[in-house]
Amino acid sequence: MANMSNSPITQVSQTPTHTNLQPQLLTRLLLDLRGRRFEVDRETIMNLPESVLLCLFPNGLVLSRQSMALSDGGGVDEEEEEVYGVDFDPECFQFVLTFFRNASDNFYGTATNPGLFSAQQHLLDSPSSDFGPASSQNPLLTKQAIIVLREELEYFSIPPTGSEAATDQNGLANDDLLDLKRRSGDFLIQKRNIFTALQRNVNKENNVAEQHLIDMLCMSGFDREDEWGFRALEPSRCCISSIALVLLKTGIIHGQNSERPVEIDATQMATAQKLLLFWRKPARKCWWDGLDVDLPVAGDKTAVTMKLWARRVWTLELSLV
Repeated sequence: MANMSNSPITQVSQTPTHTNLQPQLLTRLLLDLRGRRFEVDRETIMNLPESVLLCLFPNGLVLSRQSMALSDGGGVDEEEEEVYGVDFDPECFQFVLTFFRNASDNFYGTATNPGLFSAQQHLLDSPSSDFGPASSQNPLLTKQAIIVLREELEYFSIPPTGSEAATDQNGLANDDLLDLKRRSGDFLIQKRNIFTALQRNVNKENNVAEQHLIDMLCMSGFDREDEWGFRALEPSRCCISSIALVLLKTGIIHGQNSERPVEIDATQMATAQKLLLFWRKPARKCWWDGLDVDLPVAGDKTAVTMKLWARRVWTLELSLV
């Protein structure tokens, strides 16, 4: 029988050959949002809503040095830190970061506060037909749930008949039309109530599905008179970005003191579980909203009555932190 000990086919190298191919994951990201720097760790970034991540990184998020090297066509200096330029409002980003951090601290606790999660540990071991085969399979018992509602509003100002506001032969707005657009933006930015425009559309179209959406959101954490948590005009655009964040009402009831056990409102929990459909799966709704508005006197400009159209895009998502 031939001696196969020296056969290259049967020899196995004792030295790992692919360890250098493992990408080095970044522990933090340096972001430049329109001139304002943020240093954010990887876990914080990955906990952000999917819809917000898509705005921050429309071309995808790079979380490893190897991927960065390949995308740049060369090596990456270990000491050099990559700064991502992001076209996103820094105040909006700070609003989201602060809300998520406070929600996490309140639920999981801090060095001085045990948090809500510690008081509901016993729920994980309680079988319940209301929440599936076992309560431990219900993520609402172990995660802090946050409803994320965003609106992108693009508006169009229609000058009144006889107005000097117009466009030139190249389609560019003259000074009067630019002023009208700015005043329209100032008018709309003050309309901070979340549900007014959608309720107006419900009343006009008698849309039962939209009414159900409002009712479900108001049962789950919103109030009908709530205002957008953040709302701002986008620079050099006839566009307003808004976002509202609320803690999901799960029906888990914590008493005023630790002596009273945590209870669950089954009806409220069932409503909350419907919103799990939007976990990491943002849903969008778009509609047109047209109004005759009276723009008030502004500086040396007189009051103007005009038609103002708005194209509103809502994005609804559930985040679990």
